[in-house]
Amino acid sequence: MIPQFTIFASIGWVDTLLPLIVPGLFGNIIMIFFLRQFLNSIPDSIVEAARIDGASYLQIFWTLIMPAIRPALAAQFILWFMAMWNDYLAPIIYLNSPGTQTLQLVIANFNAQYAIQTDYPLIMAASFVALLPVLIVFVVFQRQIIESIALSGSKG
Repeated sequence: MIPQFTIFASIGWVDTLLPLIVPGLFGNIIMIFFLRQFLNSIPDSIVEAARIDGASYLQIFWTLIMPAIRPALAAQFILWFMAMWNDYLAPIIYLNSPGTQTLQLVIANFNAQYAIQTDYPLIMAASFVALLPVLIVFVVFQRQIIESIALSGSKG
């Protein structure tokens, strides 16, 4: 975290939301490994048959491979969104001013601020508001989640 903070400080990204957004756009090693394993499960004979039929690599990707990996992409998107939304370490390191703090930092500050006189209704209301985007993403991608679980358990 120290070299990353030094780099972000030198380009002027500290106390902005950019250190939280930009590194997350490129995924992580677990996401890359998961998608690689999912792509390895696609038979090469399908790609070879499409290539013999005259399809370009771009056509093969969009018409054959992309529909096959859509459930895996949806599952990875949900995991990525939940990790970015619930991140606590990066915002506490990079965000200093109260105007740029994320909702998770605000909830943690409620806990610290009201440690003597705990205001549970306020903390629970903020936690419910923090839950809503994750719940909405789950409801939207519920079908893809079920498909990815069903496909990962099937033997080819």
